[in-house]
Amino acid sequence: MRILVAGGTSFVGRAIVRAAVDAGHDITVINRGVTPSDLPESVVRLIGNRDGDLSALSGLSFDTTVDTIAYRPRDVDALARALGDRGGHHIQISSVSAYEDPAEEGATELTARLWQEAPTDPNVPINGETYGPLKAACERSAQQYFGNKLTIVRPTYVIGSHDATLRFPYWVERIRKGGKIAVPGSRSNALQYIDARDLGEFVVTVANSQTMGAFHVVNPYPAARFFGVMEKIASHIAPVGTELVEVAPSEVAKFELGAKLPLWSGVESRTASAVNPAAALSVGLKYRALENTVDDVLAWWGERAWPSEWLTPEEELQLLSRPS
Repeated sequence: MRILVAGGTSFVGRAIVRAAVDAGHDITVINRGVTPSDLPESVVRLIGNRDGDLSALSGLSFDTTVDTIAYRPRDVDALARALGDRGGHHIQISSVSAYEDPAEEGATELTARLWQEAPTDPNVPINGETYGPLKAACERSAQQYFGNKLTIVRPTYVIGSHDATLRFPYWVERIRKGGKIAVPGSRSNALQYIDARDLGEFVVTVANSQTMGAFHVVNPYPAARFFGVMEKIASHIAPVGTELVEVAPSEVAKFELGAKLPLWSGVESRTASAVNPAAALSVGLKYRALENTVDDVLAWWGERAWPSEWLTPEEELQLLSRPS
């Protein structure tokens, strides 16, 4: 099968490309050519920019197109115009953030409600407030262009090696170091995740079967709890004497350190972090064990220096000195 991946060199796109190559498909990627690539030599590299020139796609046709990097509706529009009817089955990588927070845990693709309003400014910054509504708007644009040839994949937090966001790697590396570790509460906060390799393999599965529709690509269900996931990581890699210390959400907010505690849903648990993946499981979604993902991150991270954007020892001490 001839598959075009828009993106394809960083984290999610990279995992999809590698899964497709492993499955024996002919892969072409198109991106700006900025991100360093370790893709196999068999992958065809095209340079293009949705805000500029996508002429590299002229005259080319594909059985399936996977769009991993549409953040604004105009991104969907540009790729659709460049491909015309030559893109084949279209797979749009979206997010559970495209939903307004469901009324309760266990929402399905039929019961969850997409954000209905999106920013009208085409150049609005992408941040925590705009990301979800813009993803929903991208889905609506994709539906308009691709209709009955469209598959929408809605992952939750994607975790694993090569993660440019460094969200999950923070927790793996912090727990590996041991000692007293500040973990935000409450213990009821939901958390779902998906290994990038599992996401990649699911995309290849629905491409092979030409399966249409929308799918939650999340793990586990019922949803795990944030503190429990950290405990599971600790039981796998933490040195003797490690202690996970629950920190009250109010204390995290007081010191304005929530942004440095990645994957945490905040003061209140988000039900969008506890959706039902039954539809995806029914068409082939499979999971690796969390411990496998942790080992993958450890091997990739190695002995790198502590990034400046991560919680510093001084900041963690602030949280640990406060009551839970």
